[in-house]
Parts: sequence; structure tokens; C-alpha cells
Amino acid sequence: MASKKISTLLSRSFSSAAPCFFSRGRSVAGQSRLICRYNSTSVAVEEPITPPVSVKHTQLLINGQFVDAASGKTFPTLDPRTGEVIAHVAEGDVEDVNRAVSAARKAFDEGPWPRMTAYERSRIILRFADLLEQHTDEIAALETWDNGKPYEQAANTEIPMTVRLFRYYAGWADKIHGLTVPADGPYHVQTLHEPIGVAGQIIPWNFPMLMFSWKVGPALACGNTVVIKTAEQTPLSAVYAAKLFHEAGLPEGVLNVVSGFGPTAGAALASHMEVDKLAFTGSTDTGKIVLELASKSNLKPVTLELGGKSAFIVCEDADVDQAVELSHSAVFFNQGQCCCAGSRTFVHEHVYNEFVEKARARAMNRSVGDPFKVGIEQGPQVDSDQFEKILRCIRSGVESGAILETGGDRFGSNGYYIQPTVFSNVQDDMLIAKEEIFGPVQSILKFKDLDEVIKRANNSRYGLAAGIFTHNLDTANTLSRALKVGTVWINCYDVFDAAVPFGGYKMSGNGREKGIYSLSNYLQVKAVVTALKNPSWL
Repeated sequence: MASKKISTLLSRSFSSAAPCFFSRGRSVAGQSRLICRYNSTSVAVEEPITPPVSVKHTQLLINGQFVDAASGKTFPTLDPRTGEVIAHVAEGDVEDVNRAVSAARKAFDEGPWPRMTAYERSRIILRFADLLEQHTDEIAALETWDNGKPYEQAANTEIPMTVRLFRYYAGWADKIHGLTVPADGPYHVQTLHEPIGVAGQIIPWNFPMLMFSWKVGPALACGNTVVIKTAEQTPLSAVYAAKLFHEAGLPEGVLNVVSGFGPTAGAALASHMEVDKLAFTGSTDTGKIVLELASKSNLKPVTLELGGKSAFIVCEDADVDQAVELSHSAVFFNQGQCCCAGSRTFVHEHVYNEFVEKARARAMNRSVGDPFKVGIEQGPQVDSDQFEKILRCIRSGVESGAILETGGDRFGSNGYYIQPTVFSNVQDDMLIAKEEIFGPVQSILKFKDLDEVIKRANNSRYGLAAGIFTHNLDTANTLSRALKVGTVWINCYDVFDAAVPFGGYKMSGNGREKGIYSLSNYLQVKAVVTALKNPSWL
């Protein structure tokens, strides 16, 4: 599987619409019209499906051993379907980060990992990928239980993508090399690409295993050691995977996993003087703090993959039905909890009204429910904080004058489910058009021509990604070069490949992950100059 479109699972069509009631909404012209919304009170109460997995690992993994936090503290990780406790997990703190960094430092300075051949490292990573593939069902179930994402999405798409990425970087391990450089004089000049040392990595909760692979894969392929801090909302899958890595033959201390909170464990890792490199994925505001902590400590280099408010541009020549389905996937995938979600849907004025009606119908037809149930497209949001934030953003949209086409409230009475929500008549200065909602909310904006939409799409502090839907090659070329973003998808969206770099412009971060570009994040370049005596050639 060389590449994977992670929104493929969202393209299914469902024959029966969700229950709705009719109320009055304001049209663009100021006249009232019927708006169809979800009727959350009609949702049947069902017992949550029992996850097909048990929680085996809740401790920290330091120096190849499962250990309790030094303080003895634990914290609960919750089932977003119900808000109930899944397990109590070790709460790592400063002392635990110190222990993990010490183990990683010793493994790098004295251990076998950077000293074994690149081919041997490659074989261990490949063995881990095989084990990961064999345990797909268990890890996918942990992802769904802890995060709320549909099990089918995790098992059929995300874990296979994780396996593919580790195999990709296993292939790179023995292909990293420097250059021989000609010099103006009797000198032999070569460059060495050396592992940077101890890499600190902080991953988010929306794609725990994928982000684990994006960070750990290139770091280990380059010969580094790692301390990774998991998100407090989703600590279960990464520690399970790390255990498999040791079963594959990874030496002690090479990969250490600390669960805990950002202001304590995360801050300790970012500011640690013995960490040589830091990688962070999360919000822009937290990214600023991480960068500041790194600069105030030992000036460690930092890779940041941060927030987004990506534009999805539907041009005048678009097939509206196809554009509706693609834009729906672009924003609603993973409950909308995706940094590159196409959450600003710009639609040409000639097809705008038709698009809005069909987008509303598609959202109403979206299947929401227990993510372990077959055929479910949307599960709950990850936790109560995210749930409440999304509802606040929806209220802001209504109050600012956008038309609520459908959704707008919680779904059901238990858990953190939110109705798929669509707004039309959205203006650029509205909060729902500017801020990253990170939820199942589509904002549809109207535009007249390319110059206008380029200006408006670029008028954002973010620059992570964009989508273009057109059959005109000239239009696609014009837009793809004009948009100030790190990834442009043309007539597709959320297509991720292990070899394709990913990262943002502006306040969406710096550096690139995946592909050959991510290797440079974990390497130092050293120039070695040797004087030559009576060389026969230069």
C-alpha cells in the first residue's frame, strides 16, 4: 500500500436521512425558509459496545521496563462514548522525564543502537512493522476506545498506514549518506550525516498511532534515541506499540514512553538540557510555548506541526455532487479533529446554492454513533473540553449571522457526540471562518473569481493545506502556486503517502514530516576536511 486516502471510508452513501424537525431559518435575502436540523431527542438509547480488547499497559516505559511514575500518581483516561474511566495511567512528571532522558542518553552515548549497522537497524524496524500488522485489531480497538474514532477507520486505514510508514523508514536506514565535495585546493572534503542524539517528541490525541510513526520512524532510522510524551487524552496505544518494538529487538533505552500532562511532563521534555532535538504536533498556541522552552534551554532545534484553517475551493466548472462528497470528507473526517481539515469551503457563486442544499443533505445523511458499530462514520469528540469548545463555536456562528443549515447541537444524551453541522452565508470575519474549530462543522463561503478567492484563502494566520476542485488545468495550476500552504490537493483530499512531505506555512508550523525531508530533522551535517599531499588529481 504505497499511498492511502484516509477519507475513503467517508465516501459511503446512506439511504435514510437522520431524524430532523423543521424550524425557521434566515436566508441570504433576509426571508425565512425551512431549515432541517437533527432531532437529538429521538436518538435511541443503546448500550455501548464492549471493546474487543483489554488494557494491558498503563505504566511508563523507561529503559525497556514498565515502571510506575516516581510520584506514584495516576490519571484516568476516559471513554468518550460515555465519559467513564477506561483505566488509570501513570502520570509522568519532571522526575520521570529525567529518568527517560537519562536512559535515552545512555543508550545513545554508550549503547548499540547508533553503533550497529544501518542494515541491522532496518531489520529491527521491519520486524516491528510486522508485529504491528499482526496486532492491528488490538491497537485499532485501543485507538477507538481511547479516542472515539470509528474502529473501521482505525483498523482498515490508520494502522495499515502506520505499518507502511515504518517500513518506508526502515528502507531509508541504510541509504543515509553524505557527499564528497570538490575544494579549491589540495583537500579531500566529505560530509557526514550523523544522528542528532536524543530526540524529544510530543504527539497529539487526534491520530495517536499515525503521529507516533511520523515521529519515531525517521528518528530511529537515523540512529537516534527517543523520549516520546503521549497525549493525556489518548495514552494507551503508543505504549502498547512501544512494547512490540522491544519484542522486535530494540535495545533498552532507545525508545521511552512517558504519559502525562503538557504543563508538567511536556514542559520538562521541551526544556530539558540533555534533549538534542524536539518535535511537537499540536495547537499553535502550545507550539509557541514549546518553542520558547526549547530556546530558553539549550537552543535545541524544533519541528512544529500546528493548527490549520484550510480552504477547500470549489470552482465554477465543478461537478457539484462530487465536490459535495469530497468537501464533506475533507471537513468531517475523524469527527473534524484533523489539523488539515478543509473547514473553509469556498464555493463559486454560480454553483453556490446547489452546493449548499446538497452539502446539507449529505451532512444529515451522515451516520453518527458508537464507533465500534459497523458502518458508523462519526463517533464522539475526544473529551468534554473539545465537546464544549465546538458547541461554543457553533453558537458563535449562529450569533454572528451565519445560517445554520443543519446540526448545531449535541447528538444523543450520552457521551461527547455532536451533530454534523453545516453553516452557509459565512463571512470571512466570523469566528467560525477564522479559528480552528477541530470539530464536525462545515462553513460554506461564496466567491466570484480566482483573484478574490486567492486573496481570501490566504487571509489566514494558518497555512497548512488546501483543496482545489476543478477540471481546468490552468485554474488548478494558478491556485496551487498562489495558495500559501504546505500541501495542495487537487480533485482529492487527505491523500497521505509515506513519501509525501507534510507541514505548514506561517503559524501552521515549521519543518516537514514524512518522506525524505523528515530525515534532515534528525541528522547533523559535519564537514570533514583532510589535507592531501601531492594529489594526482583534485
